[in-house]
Amino acid sequence: MTPLGDAQETDEIYLLSNEDSNLKLRFDLLDVKKLIEVDERGLELWAPISKSEFPMAKDDVLAVFDAIGVSRPETAREVYTMDQFMEELVGPHPSLEIVSVHKRRVRYSIETCMAELTALTANGRQVKTIAAESEDPNAVAAAIESLGLSGHVNTSYSRGLRCVLGLAPVRYAVVDIGTNSVKFHIGEQHEDGSWTRVVDRAEVTRLGEGLDDTGEIQPEPLERTVRAVDLMVAESRENDVLAIAAVGTAALRIATNSSLVTDSIRERIGVPVQVVSGEEESRLAFLAVSAGVGLADGTVVVFDTGGGSTQFTFGHGGEVDERYSVNVGAVSYTERFGLDQAIDQATLEEARRALNQDLSSLDGRTSPDALVGMGGAMTNITAVALSLERYDPDVVQGAIVSTDEIERQIALYASMSYEARRAVVGLQPNRAPVILAGTLIVATVMEKLGGTSVVVSDRGLRHGLIAERFGMFSAS
Repeated sequence: MTPLGDAQETDEIYLLSNEDSNLKLRFDLLDVKKLIEVDERGLELWAPISKSEFPMAKDDVLAVFDAIGVSRPETAREVYTMDQFMEELVGPHPSLEIVSVHKRRVRYSIETCMAELTALTANGRQVKTIAAESEDPNAVAAAIESLGLSGHVNTSYSRGLRCVLGLAPVRYAVVDIGTNSVKFHIGEQHEDGSWTRVVDRAEVTRLGEGLDDTGEIQPEPLERTVRAVDLMVAESRENDVLAIAAVGTAALRIATNSSLVTDSIRERIGVPVQVVSGEEESRLAFLAVSAGVGLADGTVVVFDTGGGSTQFTFGHGGEVDERYSVNVGAVSYTERFGLDQAIDQATLEEARRALNQDLSSLDGRTSPDALVGMGGAMTNITAVALSLERYDPDVVQGAIVSTDEIERQIALYASMSYEARRAVVGLQPNRAPVILAGTLIVATVMEKLGGTSVVVSDRGLRHGLIAERFGMFSAS
């Protein structure tokens, strides 16, 4: 980018409300803009309402309060200077916050857009912003992509200032596109670095359906998945998140046409998808467990079994010693052995033997002091064990499931049809086809690592990613 002229420095006063308005004072001018429209990509169309110079007549002053959607104050003058306006009408107003802002701005031209990079100090707190403006929304989208900011949600100055000053929640979103389900998390970060869950759910889309046979993502699973991601991104914007991180795991690592998924999501929704390696998936899962369950001082193994792969992280005292991923997942095993329906004992034993072979990398390892399991199979097993009619992540988090309970559920699912499984209390109905395979994977891991019980983590890759990617936010 080449600067268009020298940097400019200005001092301004913003008047913040909870409405979609932009009200600022600069050089004795009162500038009012109003949000008119937001398109499907989150790009905003703002229109100037007025630009008035002080002194201002009472009727013009009151029209400003009407324009920004806040109550009219009591007036005692026919004409107001800027100081009188601020001291008598704005200062006491319960719906307005006064913010002193210093800006150092440099202008650029990017993809035919006028862009402005600003170092901003607001009430003593510092932040950098970049704005791209054009009458052509496609040009703005292209400029945002060229800057590598497609995952950042368009945020107006007034909304951004409220976040920086702690007047509005600071929220981020993660979309984790897995082989069997798309997991969605919105977290709200506090100034002490802690997080509060706003949204945390998963939708089964079976992206990996048919992948084992063809090596490619099929059209129907692709459409289900893109539709689910679209709704999650829309929900993120409704919750005023500042940025969205989207990642893909095993199915997108394996599929020969994985770019079809990532390109479809970027083109239709405007959010880039990063395909993470199995090792990176393991590391982020370990990070989530460290923050969520807490790891003992002794040795620990964390495993995360999903629809297309299982990740293992070996560590001690909170430190990672080894991590890797194997292509052992519930979707491929379900399709391979017909585990979505009731099966006989011979088929069950055949599936166990295959898993025993495919997880042979665990053979000969010393039993850890703690074994932690995570992923959709593990949390559903736990919800069934606890007979949770409604899933409660806080109850599942840190729960302990025994080998006996795992074996009980294997026998249960092996004897049941797909339809019967859907009625099991605690089991997510859409997970009914793959739950037997998932439970067999958990059982095999526990057997090989000598575990008689497993600690369950409801937290996963999405929680580790949000903490690492966005945990550096600071309003200071």
